[in-house]
Amino acid sequence: MAGVQIDAGGVRSAPGGRARWLVRTNALVVAWLGLAVVVAVGHRWIPAASWLMTHLLLLGAASTALLIWTAHFAQALGRRPLPGGTRQQAVRLALHTLGAVAVVTGLVTTVGAAVTAGAAIVAGTVLWHAAALVGALRGGLGGRLSWTTWAFVASALALPVGAFLGRLLVSAGGELAGRAYVGHVASMLLGWVGLAVVGTLVTLWPTMLRVQLDDAAERAGRRGLVVLAGSLAVQVAGTGIGWRWLLVAGLAGYVVGLVVAWRPHVAQVRRRPPEGFAPWSVGAGLAWLAGAVGVWAAVAATSPTWATLQGRTGALVAPLAVGFTGQVLLGSLAHLGPMALGGGPGAVRAARDVVDRGAGARLVLANGGLLLFVLPAPSLVRVAASMLALVALAATPALLVRAAVVARRARRSAEASGTRGLPVAVPGGLEAPRRRHRRSALAGGVALAVAVAGAVAADPAAAGLGAAADAGVAATGRVVEVEVVARDMRFEPASVTVESGDRLVVVLANADDVAHDLVLDSGASSGRVAPGGTGRLEVEVVGRALDGWCSVTGHRQMGMTFRVEVAGAETAGTGPAPGHDGGHQDPAAAPSAAEDLDLMADPGLGFEAYDAALPPAPDAAVHRVRLEVTEVEREVAPGVRQTVWTFGGTAPGPVLRGRVGDRFEVTLVNDGTIGHSIDFHAGALAPAGPMRTIEPGEELTYTFTATRSGIWMYHCSTMPMSLHIANGMFGAVVIDPPDLPPVDREYLLVQSELYLGPQGGTADERAVADETPDAVAFNGYAAQYDHAPLPVRVGERVRIWVLDAGPNRATSFHVVGGQFETVFREGAWLLGGPGAAPTTGGAQALALQPAEGGFVELVLPEPGQYPFVSHVMVDAERGAHGLLDAR
Repeated sequence: MAGVQIDAGGVRSAPGGRARWLVRTNALVVAWLGLAVVVAVGHRWIPAASWLMTHLLLLGAASTALLIWTAHFAQALGRRPLPGGTRQQAVRLALHTLGAVAVVTGLVTTVGAAVTAGAAIVAGTVLWHAAALVGALRGGLGGRLSWTTWAFVASALALPVGAFLGRLLVSAGGELAGRAYVGHVASMLLGWVGLAVVGTLVTLWPTMLRVQLDDAAERAGRRGLVVLAGSLAVQVAGTGIGWRWLLVAGLAGYVVGLVVAWRPHVAQVRRRPPEGFAPWSVGAGLAWLAGAVGVWAAVAATSPTWATLQGRTGALVAPLAVGFTGQVLLGSLAHLGPMALGGGPGAVRAARDVVDRGAGARLVLANGGLLLFVLPAPSLVRVAASMLALVALAATPALLVRAAVVARRARRSAEASGTRGLPVAVPGGLEAPRRRHRRSALAGGVALAVAVAGAVAADPAAAGLGAAADAGVAATGRVVEVEVVARDMRFEPASVTVESGDRLVVVLANADDVAHDLVLDSGASSGRVAPGGTGRLEVEVVGRALDGWCSVTGHRQMGMTFRVEVAGAETAGTGPAPGHDGGHQDPAAAPSAAEDLDLMADPGLGFEAYDAALPPAPDAAVHRVRLEVTEVEREVAPGVRQTVWTFGGTAPGPVLRGRVGDRFEVTLVNDGTIGHSIDFHAGALAPAGPMRTIEPGEELTYTFTATRSGIWMYHCSTMPMSLHIANGMFGAVVIDPPDLPPVDREYLLVQSELYLGPQGGTADERAVADETPDAVAFNGYAAQYDHAPLPVRVGERVRIWVLDAGPNRATSFHVVGGQFETVFREGAWLLGGPGAAPTTGGAQALALQPAEGGFVELVLPEPGQYPFVSHVMVDAERGAHGLLDAR
């Protein structure tokens, strides 16, 4: 490659054209990173946000960077440009961007054809890239390190495998979905990203440390890459044929490969510690890779099924995507970016000073925040830590943009003064920046500690704080150990008696299919225990009676309570310490939002009514849907905001519609903070598998065939069901009856009750249990169609589908001033319908119990506003009320 100077680490400098090429193409990487940050900030309001963030980072930013820099290093080390030069590279980058956009768009919009086309484009582009790398390798001068190009080729060959498995995952179900998911993650993160990163860093890492690449490190890199590539092949084979032990062997081998490749480089770090943000970020990323793969191997060895392994693998995506890929990408850009900007030593130094700003704090916040996020920390701690980590990671793309501006100014200043190309002294030597980084790291640590302390102070019960258990009693030295089993929403036994001063050890075994814990009012906790797992709770000295419960939302209400009695002491309950209710809302501690409820008031700013219009059933016979469980704070009535648990970001969840014989493939993704599940009444199948509860970060695919027509409810079936439904976890599936006549307009109304907790809180558990709703709503917002009437035209035939989601109240749907000409209820025509004989009869109400549904049809005779209500009048007055606006 004429005009390019190289050293052991790759490119030292490049001519102006090549530098401009690198700057312009890497701007695309920064753009992808910016989109990922935007989605991360607004994830609560963006469908499939977790999936989207991951793919914007990996399929967008990381893959684009790999196409750019593997080509760059292959050319530099092989001393020959790739066939077709930058023109064909630009075409490949454009095609990859097109394919990535198609994949992302197709999965967000559930358009399978777009996913297939996008995956094919990405795979084909990367295979073309691999062919170009081989062409450059065979026709090159065969430099000392040109063999690393084979690592890039192996990396590129892994991507089509991952793309195929990813596409298979969209349509697969059951065990095949679990195997496809695990294989997809391994191929993309350990293959496409991992092999390329390790191959690049064989040459790049010494330049980051400013040391020579010795022969031992080169040999170790070559051997390690062979082990890594072979281990990846074993992993993919294991997922392909369904042998988990083969997957475990492949993952263990991958860790061995990392150790082989990186042992000499660790020795280099001991001799010359890293300086600046770039090497520390890359080093931290590699540590996350080794740790995550090691944990993955252990998880794969202990998972009873592929479905279980799929969920547990999902929990490792954040360490692999953000901890490893994100940090290596940002560190590499921080090192290579200033050199690509060029402009002489002064400009490069100025740009590097910019990207090193706050390096210590950024590294501490990113890695400390991510560590707290993946550990079983209290919810508020995880939220605070993840926000700090996001800010720290987002700072690097912003600083790279700033560095480009600074480098340009420095270059112009050097040209004007005639000093371009002259060496630049570092003020204060190397110690000055090192001191700055240490102070910055200390500041980052303090910020992280303050955030954690604030989160614990805001929710002390979740952190295990409470009143002392010893009550001043001296220890007896005796130990009482008891095994408690969590089963069927109960603790067995539900109490234990000890002598005053005894030490208590509780071994909690979870025999349910959802996570549980046991907390005491003293703050002692077993920690969250997964299904089939065990936890341990210890109280050093028991001096008073203690109340215990499961702190998972709703479980205490279902009867998961526990009692520690002291022999000979009063048996009256002490109750939880003030402010330590295990995460449950205490209505006495905060006023109910019902005090602010005013159904006659105008909705708040930004109010947008739930779209009640029902589109016709799509032509497709297979419906693929992705439902992401999220927790969203929103207005549910004028003056009232609540945190609702949603399917797909709305309550009710998205409406599904089809015909008898259609197949529905629904992927449920739990992005909430507790376990959830889904139950489709429209399908008939054994509930144990598809309706099982999945924990946060897990997903499952629920497949059913619609065999009977009607409007069917779907809802979360995790106990207590009443609370999950009251918190918004319900929706409708409409299966058209055969020969359903066309009408001019269709609407769908889902009635449900609101049991208001404090402003911004979740549903009041006691009110749900007592069946005392504060409001009743159509489509999740009380009286919303009074403020946004549903439009119709005089003389049109209007069909209104109605579903009673409950969880507790029946309805009698009525349109004031209208008469129903057709009534369809629970799968049967009660009035009218195809082939029905003419009649003078009509209907005035559609009566439904919870989970029942149907539709009515009517024609409004003259202009005006026609109220529709539940004729259970107290519920109409609570908000089950709206208007049809006839023009």
